[in-house]
Amino acid sequence: MGKTLWRPLVRGPLGWWQSRDGVVEDAVLALVLTGLAFVPTLSKIGAQIGDLPGRPADALSAVLASAQTLPLVLRRRSPALCLAVVGTAFAVDQALGYPTTFGSLGLYVALYSAGAGRTRFRRAVAGAASAAYVVLAVVLHGRGSPQGVSDYLAFYASLVALWLVGNSMRRRRMAEEERRRLAAEAATAAERARIARELHDVVTHHVTAMVVQADAAQFVLASAPERVAEGLTAVSGTGRRALTELRQLLGVLEATGESATADRGPALGRVTDLVEQARMAGQPVEFAEHGERRPQAVDVELACYRVVQEALTNALKYASGRRTVVLVRHGAEGVEIEVTTVAPEPSAPATPPPVPAGGRGLAGLRERLRMLDGELVTGPGPDGTFAVRAVIPSKPVQE
Repeated sequence: MGKTLWRPLVRGPLGWWQSRDGVVEDAVLALVLTGLAFVPTLSKIGAQIGDLPGRPADALSAVLASAQTLPLVLRRRSPALCLAVVGTAFAVDQALGYPTTFGSLGLYVALYSAGAGRTRFRRAVAGAASAAYVVLAVVLHGRGSPQGVSDYLAFYASLVALWLVGNSMRRRRMAEEERRRLAAEAATAAERARIARELHDVVTHHVTAMVVQADAAQFVLASAPERVAEGLTAVSGTGRRALTELRQLLGVLEATGESATADRGPALGRVTDLVEQARMAGQPVEFAEHGERRPQAVDVELACYRVVQEALTNALKYASGRRTVVLVRHGAEGVEIEVTTVAPEPSAPATPPPVPAGGRGLAGLRERLRMLDGELVTGPGPDGTFAVRAVIPSKPVQE
């Protein structure tokens, strides 16, 4: 099949339906101006500079009038060519002294389009158009035009003004496109950072728990062989939970056009799963919850879950085997979470080697809460404890 001439329509800035490249609109404009060029009552409205003795209209004048309007169909695709054809027809029409027609306004449209268009050699086009105008002024003067230098300069200034208006629109359009490009890049970067945080939280927590559980199984192998099976079972369960959360995260990343829903991310009610998982890894964790739990938006639920997850991950990494207290308070204005790892007793038993440190878990968590107008405070206490405290404002559930 040959190349189709159909071009899909899009909604323009004023709400009108228009073709993507404006060809349909330009063709309509060119035909309308061509028709109006032959309406006698509109003959006094137009562009005129020569004021030469009147010459009766004939077939050539009709051709020149059409040549000042029909090329406007190219005003967006080839603005320089459009200006060249329209300008030449206007110059010949003025030099021959034909009556003014409404179609001569095509010169103004062509100049505006050349200023607004993305012509590669803008300065060359402007210089050539100026030089052509000088030649036209000389020809008109030689043919006895009564116009003076000031008249030619005033007409030239009006033409330059039209060019500058078009150029201003071109700059505004380019600035808007640049703004949209930067906004799209910023949105992409923010989404990549969000995905990186989610992957970090999911992978780091579960892998850390699995490493600690495996080390604990080796550690107790000599003293309590019957507990090795429990440790391996815990490793298997942690791995399955990791796969489940990764599948949920990949489901959010699917290009389905759907928004993340509550079943695609861990909820605040599943904090107890984190506590049980940490206990299975050998971490003595105490959990308490105060206040009435209220429905929260998905991002608030997920942020609360990640706070507890990251805090327990750090406890497994740097304070394996130490007593950890998880406290969740539900208030009218938000949720407060505090995870405290108690300092070891002087006679504390030996523990498996610590998990290698590194990463940006707390930094990413602090950034997540900042986006929700929340706050995260971490640091050691005077008695050797280490606390992670978070305050997350409530957010209405979007129905």
